[in-house]
Amino acid sequence: MRLRRALFGVLSVVLLGAAGFLFFSRQPALPAMQPASAVSFERALIAKGAELALIGNCNVCHSKQGGAPYAGGRPLKTPFGTVYATNITPDAETGIGVWSETAFLRAMREGVRRDGAHLYPAFPYDHYTKASVGDLRAIYAFLMTREPVRAETPNNELPFPWSERALIAGWKLLYFKAGELKPDPTLSAELNRGAYLVEGLAHCGACHTPRNHWGAEANDRYLGGGDIDGWHAPALNGASPAPVPWTSEQLFRYLTTGFEPPHGVAAGPMQPVANNLGMVAEQDVKAIAAYIGAMLGPATANRRPAPVAPEAQATSRPAGGDVKTANSDGAVIYAGACALCHEPTGQGFSAHGIALTSSKVVAMADARNLTHVILEGIDPPKASPAALMPGFGAAFTDTQIAALMAYLRATFSNQPAWSGLEETVREARQSAREP
Repeated sequence: MRLRRALFGVLSVVLLGAAGFLFFSRQPALPAMQPASAVSFERALIAKGAELALIGNCNVCHSKQGGAPYAGGRPLKTPFGTVYATNITPDAETGIGVWSETAFLRAMREGVRRDGAHLYPAFPYDHYTKASVGDLRAIYAFLMTREPVRAETPNNELPFPWSERALIAGWKLLYFKAGELKPDPTLSAELNRGAYLVEGLAHCGACHTPRNHWGAEANDRYLGGGDIDGWHAPALNGASPAPVPWTSEQLFRYLTTGFEPPHGVAAGPMQPVANNLGMVAEQDVKAIAAYIGAMLGPATANRRPAPVAPEAQATSRPAGGDVKTANSDGAVIYAGACALCHEPTGQGFSAHGIALTSSKVVAMADARNLTHVILEGIDPPKASPAALMPGFGAAFTDTQIAALMAYLRATFSNQPAWSGLEETVREARQSAREP
């Protein structure tokens, strides 16, 4: 059986590569240009590009920890190896300073570098292709007016055969569809704008849609939940694990401030997204919230409307949470480390701790997010400095954190118990140490 699977895998790779060579082959290189002068771009176009780049999270992926903005070097881990984000400052030697607008548009719309090589789909050109030429030109104007930074991009760490870019041509043949997203005449102007941003520049599906064995988004499960940087990006459709249904207004506040009771604080890979969206035009974020809200749908039996009083949120225990039979070690840890913020006082919740009965990280089937939150804490979003949670990774052992998680799951949700919690905690600790 193993031999058969191995042979099938090799055959699949060979066929994928052959298809790429036959249908795409190498694209032509485009000539270098003299670095553009900042004064050659209109200020209004640069300002528009700045907002669109924030929506596209260009600064997040193309800036490594402690590095200059847009200078690249951030490791992007994939099931196939590590891809390093490139330098997109207008440096002539290590960045995109000699890229013409035509070369930039081809990269964004077709996933092809200036030298003709195919770009790995870790760069979400399968989403950016849906943006209008005008919007992409604005982003080009913004990037070409940044401070040039000389910074070499590390070599990708991809084993053979994934190191062969020719395979990407075959991948594109199977999974990539180029072209701008057109408005749906059955939707309102706001929902069409939201769809354009969510499916295009904001590339929400890159994290929130599951992927197949070849790393392509499973469009039949669009926004059905995915994985990113050791976190689980929850479903943004009717399969949402949120115990309390989102409203468009709540989504807007969450996306712009990073904090929205009763749902909680933007953490992990989502926090920089909220920090960016807090700096763009409100109407665009409202359109994103309206579109996602329509995808999430109304309340269901598993997603009940939130109680009005915060005290009711905390004291309303689901039927599946029997405190008496819950893990006693976890109960002790909760009482000492968590209850101060997450239990109500006469004035509501102290320190902005949310009611855990409405916490999606307690309710979701994947335990990794709660593990990261407990281990690492949550840095406050830029717009909500009070929404801070300390990490407890240094205070508790893996066994103790697993006991706390089991207690939280049993007490504050009506979902079945998680399994393998200690292994989940160990893996989360390891991923937190990695750059």
